[in-house]
Amino acid sequence: MIRNFIHYFGLVTFSHTVFALPFALMAFFAALRVRGGGVDPALLGWVLVCMVTARTAAMAFNRIVDRQIDARNPRTRGRHLPRGILTGSEAWALIAVCSVVFLFACSQINTWTLVLSPVALGVVLGYSLAKYFTPLTHFFLGLALALAPVGAWIAVLDSVQWAPLVLGLGVLAWVAGFDILYSLQDEAIDRREGLYSLPVSLGRRRAMRLSSMLHGIAVAAFMGFGALLSFGPIYFAGVAVVTAALWVEHRIISPEDIRRVNAAFFTVNGFVSLALLAFTLWELYWGVGVTT
Repeated sequence: MIRNFIHYFGLVTFSHTVFALPFALMAFFAALRVRGGGVDPALLGWVLVCMVTARTAAMAFNRIVDRQIDARNPRTRGRHLPRGILTGSEAWALIAVCSVVFLFACSQINTWTLVLSPVALGVVLGYSLAKYFTPLTHFFLGLALALAPVGAWIAVLDSVQWAPLVLGLGVLAWVAGFDILYSLQDEAIDRREGLYSLPVSLGRRRAMRLSSMLHGIAVAAFMGFGALLSFGPIYFAGVAVVTAALWVEHRIISPEDIRRVNAAFFTVNGFVSLALLAFTLWELYWGVGVTT
């Protein structure tokens, strides 16, 4: 049982939760300051349950959808389903359990989270199918992760304002940008398998240029989020740090050399999300305050 539990963690690459969860927490604690009052541990717990179960269901579904292609890709043939470490039935069971728990957790928060929960679940699951019909698949992934801060805000305030939408736009652009870079390593495989991606449709150089533009939009949106909430210099110092990290990301890989794409994907982007969360919390509890 313990071994299977560990395999489930590996199946859904649980460490990649670092990409979306910090932005959900940014929105959650910012919304708390807008609402006034202290942290509600029960509410925070339900939000975390929603985050973890939705992402786990989405990643397990992605592994099922891609299992045949993964088996033919040298980079991914060691994943759990191609190797037979876990079966398709076990992955489907994980999806079913996580989906039910996600819907239940949403029902424990407020009316809007319950009403919107099937939509959110459909988006995060549907991302896995996008690569089969559109090169905009990177934006579908961005949208799936962008729901995290918007959903966390709604969980606290039972409504949505411009601030979480702007933050969500930043997340969408940031994720789409780094997913374009990540997909560079599978460009040849995608062409062979007839899959869609921007490196395939635009070519490597133009796709990387678009990635840079998207990260510029992300930085602008992160600044907009701070401006809408009247954040002070602490938060904007964090945005400056994030901007420098994204600049490094685009410097360590090039159209001629993508050997360090994994460092760009996980190390740099994991730092981006955690750094922005840290500076946001610093601003919220030691800065100038929040307004709507």
